[in-house]
Amino acid sequence: MKGEKPDFSNRYYLFPPVNPEGWKFGIPALALAAAFAAASCFIPQMAVLSIPLMLLAYGIVLFFRDPERYPPDDPSAILSPADGRVCMVEECEFPDSFGEMDEYKGVKHWRVSIFMSVFDVHVNRMPTDGTVLKKEYMAAGRFFNASLDKASKENERCNYLVRAGNGQVYAVVQIAGLVARRIVPQVEDGQVKSRAERFGLIRFGSRLDVYLPEGVKPEALVGQTMVAGESVIAHLR
Repeated sequence: MKGEKPDFSNRYYLFPPVNPEGWKFGIPALALAAAFAAASCFIPQMAVLSIPLMLLAYGIVLFFRDPERYPPDDPSAILSPADGRVCMVEECEFPDSFGEMDEYKGVKHWRVSIFMSVFDVHVNRMPTDGTVLKKEYMAAGRFFNASLDKASKENERCNYLVRAGNGQVYAVVQIAGLVARRIVPQVEDGQVKSRAERFGLIRFGSRLDVYLPEGVKPEALVGQTMVAGESVIAHLR
């Protein structure tokens, strides 16, 4: 955050901030591991299971880690909404019903797709300052690998149509992946958000698509590693 200094301590990396959504899974996993550890005082064989269970619980908590991010000072920068690698960069129309709106029908936009593995931070952040014009949840229920193009039409997903501070309109799509089972939106229609501010997360591997405003070209390349709220994928006109 602006005005704050990043924490580079070992403690911060080993025990980072955790998104509240993570404790729904982390606390039961930690409780189970603790129960096996306590039982090992009476049944020594239980100790063999308590250690891997504790490591598994730690891994679950780490999956929901939510570190602070430090966006660049350039207000025209469109930032990556997700951690991960760029898997596709191509031109296409806005997704689902957004593309059927009269003002966007037939209009091509550059799409930058970012694939998140289970090892990436899964908290998603706003690419720019802006207003959420429309949120659209699509419970398709298929679980293709999120790196495949057909996942954008078949998998569970949540679309957001956003008007940036300068008036340009773009879209962001959260797409559930092969392992993911739940998209957790944390923003509503009409809500104003600041760039790099959290707007949701996806559980256990997924993809984020950014449909850039009309006429804006991407600056990110396939294979490039992105950091949510910090890496620049394009610039507003």
